[in-house]
Amino acid sequence: MQERYYFDHNATTAPSEEVLQALTAALRDDFGNASSIHHYGQAAKQRLETARREVAAMLGASEKEIVFLSGGTEANNLALMGVTSRGGHVITSAIEHPAVLHPCARLAELGIEVSRVPPGPSGWIDPDDVRRALRPETRLVSIMHSNNETGVIQPVQEIARIAREAGVLLHVDGVQAVGKIPIDLPLLGADLYSISGHKFHGPKGTGALYVRQGVNLKPQMLGGRHERERRAGTENVPGAVALGCAARWIREHGASEAERLRALRDRLEEGILGAVPGVAVNGDTRRRVPNTTSLRFEGIDGEATVIALDLRGFAVSTGSACSSGAIEPSHVLLAMGLPASEARSSVRFSLGRPNTLDQVDALIEATAAAALHLRRVSATYSHAR
Repeated sequence: MQERYYFDHNATTAPSEEVLQALTAALRDDFGNASSIHHYGQAAKQRLETARREVAAMLGASEKEIVFLSGGTEANNLALMGVTSRGGHVITSAIEHPAVLHPCARLAELGIEVSRVPPGPSGWIDPDDVRRALRPETRLVSIMHSNNETGVIQPVQEIARIAREAGVLLHVDGVQAVGKIPIDLPLLGADLYSISGHKFHGPKGTGALYVRQGVNLKPQMLGGRHERERRAGTENVPGAVALGCAARWIREHGASEAERLRALRDRLEEGILGAVPGVAVNGDTRRRVPNTTSLRFEGIDGEATVIALDLRGFAVSTGSACSSGAIEPSHVLLAMGLPASEARSSVRFSLGRPNTLDQVDALIEATAAAALHLRRVSATYSHAR
């Protein structure tokens, strides 16, 4: 049977063994409703609050500032919809995930003006562009911490300073940053910060929103008074416990794992660039998370590369998993100024805990073979040569 290797960790990660153990134990033992006052309910409540402290510690926050949710999409929606109402103005960027862009489109339908700041060719948002976009009626700025396709880290701390001086709230989509770079929210300066468990080896359906103390947040899920009246619904205690377990691992091992992944990513990138002519890196290579590289292959459709590598046993991606099946080129790469042909030729490689040096070397060899084959059968590429 053909061995298979996974290099699409920005799309999702497999729950780690310690997370699986914590999740199954909580499903079995902590089935009580955390709002109940009897023994079973209070045992579940204790486990819930322990998990909240673990997530808070990973982010440098207070446990009172952590709202447990179903994932990054709900966190982004709650942040955007929960601090805005009819009228006003919101600033975001043109390279955000659809989980931010689509709620912003809904805000526009409600009469709130939305400005999208474009990136430079490196995929980096200039803080001065955010400053120039501010208006007296601006209520919120929403900028991602790192991009899901290129891995480029945005200057959130500088943007936070600009927003604070203007008296405007800042939301940061941190889904692709948590677990890859250190997060210190008081230092970062964000007022709201979204995370998703399945991006750092926690289970799907888990996540959280950091809400700085003093920020008024209007709940979007209505019902009981759960999560300090910020998100109604019986809490997913096993999911929170698993998320807390994943957060604890990041706090204890994240720094060393980031360095390991950076070395593997650099070897992969350099190996492909050395073995395959006509390949370029998308985005700033100095300011990016350590596990991600986005490469464009001249004359080869990205989807064809993904399929060719899958047939060789390697899972990679053309970009955001949420855009799978779309025939349109990446909105992120187009916003960076790439022509549609180059955007369509791009492939994302994102590494995670299971990846090894041997797997990286095998992927370099497979990518070189796939590119050679695809170019050989491409009449367009062959004719251009």
